[in-house]
Amino acid sequence: MEATMNVATPPSRSLSVHVSAETESADNSTAEDPMSPTGRVFEEMGVYIIVVMGLSMPVNLPVFCAGIETELLTRFPRFRSIQVMDGSKDGKPRWVQTVVNVDDHIIVPRLDLAAVDSDPEKAVEDYVASLSLLPMDRRRPLWEFHFLDFRTSEAASTTVLRLHHSIGDGMSIMTLLMASSRSTADPARLPAMPPPPKRTGAIYQRCPQPPRLWSSDYLAWLWSYVVLAWHTLVDIVLLAATVLFLRDPGTMFTLVPDGGQSRRRKRLVHQSLRLDDVKLIKTVLNCTMNDVLVGVTSAALSRYYFRKSCNINTKRICLRSILPVNTRPVSSRQTYVTKVETGNRISNIICPFYIALHNDPLEYVRTAKRSMHRKKSSLEVMFAQMTVDFLVKYFGPKTGAFIFRCFVTRTTAVLSNVVGPAEHITLCGHPIAFMAISVYGLPQALTMHYLNYGSNIKVILTVDDEQFPDCHQLLNDFAESVKLVRDAASLKTLTTRSRMTE
Repeated sequence: MEATMNVATPPSRSLSVHVSAETESADNSTAEDPMSPTGRVFEEMGVYIIVVMGLSMPVNLPVFCAGIETELLTRFPRFRSIQVMDGSKDGKPRWVQTVVNVDDHIIVPRLDLAAVDSDPEKAVEDYVASLSLLPMDRRRPLWEFHFLDFRTSEAASTTVLRLHHSIGDGMSIMTLLMASSRSTADPARLPAMPPPPKRTGAIYQRCPQPPRLWSSDYLAWLWSYVVLAWHTLVDIVLLAATVLFLRDPGTMFTLVPDGGQSRRRKRLVHQSLRLDDVKLIKTVLNCTMNDVLVGVTSAALSRYYFRKSCNINTKRICLRSILPVNTRPVSSRQTYVTKVETGNRISNIICPFYIALHNDPLEYVRTAKRSMHRKKSSLEVMFAQMTVDFLVKYFGPKTGAFIFRCFVTRTTAVLSNVVGPAEHITLCGHPIAFMAISVYGLPQALTMHYLNYGSNIKVILTVDDEQFPDCHQLLNDFAESVKLVRDAASLKTLTTRSRMTE
């Protein structure tokens, strides 16, 4: 089924936002806002963000449109801005506010009713996949809402937010949605935020110099800086090698060349996992949520690889993933009521993960914990950000995009963990049953995201549609891997308790 893009617009008044001259002069930083270096790279590469939201009720289009006008457009200047090139020699793009007609950004497609009735989940998947091939009108702000008003197994209807990645990164978009919504349990207040993450490692916890020189504490303090410098040097060399020649070994997860096709159809699939299962594993192994998710990812990809390849002789394959890292202060998520961070404030690190066979499922998480701990004792994330800023500033976004494309094409996947609301939310008058966020436009066959929402955590895969026709089997491998690791963690807990009682 191929979705058509015919638009059915409700016979309501034209909703628009007018930015007066007084508003522009009062806040020039929002009237004319320069685009960040990372945003310029995403602009050059044509990367988009997709947020699929299941609604707990049928779509009430006038109510949702009014909510977009009063909440999203008011709180987020980028939603009412277009990209304009300035008149300087560099020709740097900037965000300039304009008049927004909300009806221009609302799309209600006409789909094949027989296909919808036969398999509504597939109808949603096919429609979202079709969006990965369609451009956006650059004369307008680069965002749009798509409404699919039919029931699926998880929701009464579905809305899809598509926007250009230059507008903001995953964290800023999720923060915007939370700041523009209300708690479903108590509509009088904003939704509760999850607790701020604990940032550990040498990069975040530098100890002050001990008062006594040449004491054991002083030598340990000095050695920590030696280790930090060495790890940073090694990571910088590996980054340079990746740009020049270093490439992951080819596997079924590597993007297969297609003869130069510029845009490939990407399919987004998702499945809910129990957040308590992830927390149990985290507690038993004394690690972070990210450690658990990286370990589960390694376990799931290993299950899929060995089942598909039937290659039991290969015991271990080292692959690499790009991990986006939020560079904002931890406290910024807690101030979303008064200020929504805009733009792209992320950097990236290259983290190894392994395709391997382990008798103990917990070994996947232990290996991920060691890898992540090693990355925390390095300034790679700061160096990567400084390099992008330098290249874009002095050599232009095409150079920055070329370097980033080298990282993407010579590694295997992108893996990201986005922090979502701690409870269910109501957005624009519609309770949200589930949320799934991802990106498309990257030259990779597999992109993996995790997003917690309430008591669940979504695993979201965006895959090359031709290369992964069995993407639902891969998705099920993630669910099965969580169960296996959870059961092993529970058994470890029971064994420890029985030994303590003896």
